[in-house]
Amino acid sequence: MSDSTPSTPALPEKPKRSRTGWFVGIGIVVVAVIVAVVLVVVNVTGTGSGAASAKTVTVKIGTTEASSPYWAVLKKEAAKEGIDIQTVNFRDYTQANPALADGQLDLNLFQHLQFLANYDVQAKQNLVPIGATLVVPLPLYSTKYTKIGDIPQGGKIAIPNDPTNQARALLVLQKAGLLKLKNGGSTLATPADIDASASKVTVIPVDAAQTAPALSSADGAIVNNNYALTAGIDPKSALFQDDPKSQTAEPYINAFVARDKDKDNKTYLKVAELYHTKAVTAAVLAESKNTAVIVDRKASDLVGILDGLKKTIRAAQ
Repeated sequence: MSDSTPSTPALPEKPKRSRTGWFVGIGIVVVAVIVAVVLVVVNVTGTGSGAASAKTVTVKIGTTEASSPYWAVLKKEAAKEGIDIQTVNFRDYTQANPALADGQLDLNLFQHLQFLANYDVQAKQNLVPIGATLVVPLPLYSTKYTKIGDIPQGGKIAIPNDPTNQARALLVLQKAGLLKLKNGGSTLATPADIDASASKVTVIPVDAAQTAPALSSADGAIVNNNYALTAGIDPKSALFQDDPKSQTAEPYINAFVARDKDKDNKTYLKVAELYHTKAVTAAVLAESKNTAVIVDRKASDLVGILDGLKKTIRAAQ
């Protein structure tokens, strides 16, 4: 037996801390924190990829002139505000209000206040104007004659057959000296109000979209501005038109129209406001060959005019 005792095993040497590893660890933590902060900022501010589309609000607007160049300008201005305007085109004036009332549209832009008043009363609806746009004159054109006085006795003039444009057309013809309305006429006048014995011409009521084509057969036609431009008619060739700047033109102020429950919708009000930006109004005036008159009236003013028109219509029923 040996008298020597076994020695205790030596513990392994404690490893030294790597300074390089320490910095790498801290770096990873810092990077992780930065990434987290960036993600939070992106989510809050909406500046990351895809955020713009998430914030974009779509607004469907019904019109009878979706191909008009000013729409492209208005859409561009709206896009800057995160608004995607989608136009829905209608063939004639009778479709866009029912579509709005039924919720198929958010707004429409095609009509003046007199037309809207007539629709609201007849359809028992409460569509409301939220922003004025313009007044355009209602002209008389002819491809056969160059002066009012040349139109012969018994001549035939095509006019729009929708109630409000029809009444306005009759007033235009009366002012031009081509016919006379009983009791001076009104914004509710119809062909039945014509005093035939005191009138030089007779009228042919047709769909508004057919007034321009009617020029080929009639002695003249009252053609709304948008249909005249679509047909390539030069506004300067008009034989006569009403005065869009006069007070009597108030019923014919065109406006953005919404459902009553949406009259305070900030996005819709913004769209109406953007119409009056310099770029849009310049495009509108250029398209109308400078015949349109831009109107910037408060929504409350427009509602007041509308209410007065509706009162007149109801009283006549």
